[in-house]
Amino acid sequence: MIDPPEITRTDTARVACDGATDIPGGAALGHPRVWLEIDELGYVDCGYCDRRFVLIGGPADTIPPSDTAEGGAEAR
Repeated sequence: MIDPPEITRTDTARVACDGATDIPGGAALGHPRVWLEIDELGYVDCGYCDRRFVLIGGPADTIPPSDTAEGGAEAR
């Protein structure tokens, strides 16, 4: 079985992905940095690593605002 893609919630419609945000050593261990634009569906998938970026409060955001903890794993 294939693991589901990693989901990162963000409050901006334009995000950067290098595949190694959480890896010590950074982008040298990931993929080339790409800039992605979240569309009207409320999410965008990285073509390199399949990480999904979901716009907070957008149509694809399934986590209610009351369930979000401050300082979570949200990208900025």
